[in-house]
Amino acid sequence: VVGRYFQRRVGEGRPLPDLVLVDGGRGQLGAALQAMEGAGASDLPVAALAKRQEEVWLPGRRDPVILDRTDPALHWLQRVRDEAHRFAVGYNRALRRKRTLKTALRQVPGVGRAREAELLRRFGSPAAIAALSVSELTAVPGIGPATANRILDTLTPRTDGESDERL
Repeated sequence: VVGRYFQRRVGEGRPLPDLVLVDGGRGQLGAALQAMEGAGASDLPVAALAKRQEEVWLPGRRDPVILDRTDPALHWLQRVRDEAHRFAVGYNRALRRKRTLKTALRQVPGVGRAREAELLRRFGSPAAIAALSVSELTAVPGIGPATANRILDTLTPRTDGESDERL
């Protein structure tokens, strides 16, 4: 992640951060330094914060810096780390939610992930799709009249008096 971030920033000529704070101990600090060097961003100040003992690791030092538990600098580092955790957890939850989000379209035989994604991309929502006619749905490549009718049946079940063809 560190390598990709800095490769992109350096490659696009975008400004680099004033400080890099790594979540972890000596090993994570070393990996981050190596990734930054590979991306051409090795001249930045870097520190790593190990959670267990709240040790601050700095490049070129054999031992960590141990800040007093009441030190405002330690509290600031902890808040930065905790915010990064909150952001990462939220991002991963959103990715999982997106992967598992399914609509009623997936219940239709002949509609898989790709077709569902294409329909939602084109029309925006299942409600918008339900408002379409068979001819509008068959304009989508790969959707014939039978599939279009199955989609509309799933999204808006017919009443007994309606005909089979929704034109």
